[in-house]
Amino acid sequence: MAKPYTMVPGFYTPAPDRYDRMEYHRCGRSGLKLSSISLGLWNNFGSVNVHENARQMLLTAFDLGVTHYDLANNYGPLPGSAEETLGRILDSDLRRYRDELVLTTKAGYHMWEGPYGDWGSRKYLISSLDQSLKRIKVDYVDIFYHHRPDPNTPLEETMGALADIVRQGKALYVGVSNYNAEQTAKAADILERMGVPLTIHQPRYNMLDRWVEEGKPSLCDVLLERGIGAAVFCPLAQGLLTDRYLNGIPSDSRAASPCVFLNEKAVTEDVLNKVRKLSALAGERGETMAQLALAWVLENPAITSVITGASRPDQIRQNVETLQKHVPLSEEEHKAIRAILTGEDA
Repeated sequence: MAKPYTMVPGFYTPAPDRYDRMEYHRCGRSGLKLSSISLGLWNNFGSVNVHENARQMLLTAFDLGVTHYDLANNYGPLPGSAEETLGRILDSDLRRYRDELVLTTKAGYHMWEGPYGDWGSRKYLISSLDQSLKRIKVDYVDIFYHHRPDPNTPLEETMGALADIVRQGKALYVGVSNYNAEQTAKAADILERMGVPLTIHQPRYNMLDRWVEEGKPSLCDVLLERGIGAAVFCPLAQGLLTDRYLNGIPSDSRAASPCVFLNEKAVTEDVLNKVRKLSALAGERGETMAQLALAWVLENPAITSVITGASRPDQIRQNVETLQKHVPLSEEEHKAIRAILTGEDA
């Protein structure tokens, strides 16, 4: 059946049923709701990528009810070019829908040369956000994150910069990323004293990397206790939690490339055996490995949204189908998954 909308440049009209296709969850105790599936612009949206493919992915996502788009100052390549790509697509298609979008960006990793282009100083954070706003061509972002803890800058300075950014109207909400449980609690306390809530955390979390569940209190405990939301990155472990690696490492895969985030050393036979068992469980449920992995993350009560990457529009459609087809895991299935992940099923 023909789609009742078009993606012709300058004439884009979003799908009229887009909000019927997606679930939205409140971000902690804030009034902000995020789409369960979010789109990360970490890869495939840079200046080295095909612009029309990036455009098609963004518009497909919006047509499916994905309203949350995640960036950082250094996303590309080249650094900053993913923000520029989003700015171009806002101009060509999405500017009139700005108030239906949650746009986020971050600063905390190396962005420019010299002592002021990295980490968490007030100078770096405010300068970086000013640059990001120009690249995206917006007056404000919905969420601005500090991307990683800075061991050499007082946390009060970093959080003070975030609080001032909210007061200046350059961001509606602020968050942190890659902070552990103790650091998150301290950041939340400092911001609370400044009258600005810590709204969201962005941690890495997936079936094979469950550090957010560890410790007493765990990061999940802190998020739930403090009313802080969480948007998870790498929910598919850089593609490892898909059907792609069931028979080993394909020659054209990310693990076979020079990628620093997933390499052959990380893809051990023990990991592959776990993925095969999880994939078999998914198959019994009528799901793919990726669908099970995304749904498993979202069933954690501390998690608001999963940030998924994509290289083509079909991958976004498949991720959204996770919500449409998934039946909540039973307690027996949760136990079976825990046994696989811990090796207790052997």
